[in-house]
Amino acid sequence: MPDVTTAVLSADTVRQALRQVKDPELDMNIVDLGLVYDVEVDAGLVRINMTLTSPGCPAGPMITNDIYKVVRALEGVQDVDIDIVWEPYWTPERIDPKIRAMMGF
Repeated sequence: MPDVTTAVLSADTVRQALRQVKDPELDMNIVDLGLVYDVEVDAGLVRINMTLTSPGCPAGPMITNDIYKVVRALEGVQDVDIDIVWEPYWTPERIDPKIRAMMGF
């Protein structure tokens, strides 16, 4: 019988872990902010396509370092590849609708 305490590495597992990573300027996690566009998991390799709030975002290196730390801690992760993309460009409309409503957007 399989051990139910062992989490299966999946895109959902990675997205859940990424909720621990915050944009320090906005004090919100990068998933709810809509910065994470895509997560793929393939035999221990995790690929993350994401953006930042702006091309000159001073928190970019801190955010990517936190991503590496959080994702590499997941069981089954062998490597992490983060691709920062600028299309589509991030706007506040990408924030989770519930969070956006709480913020008054």
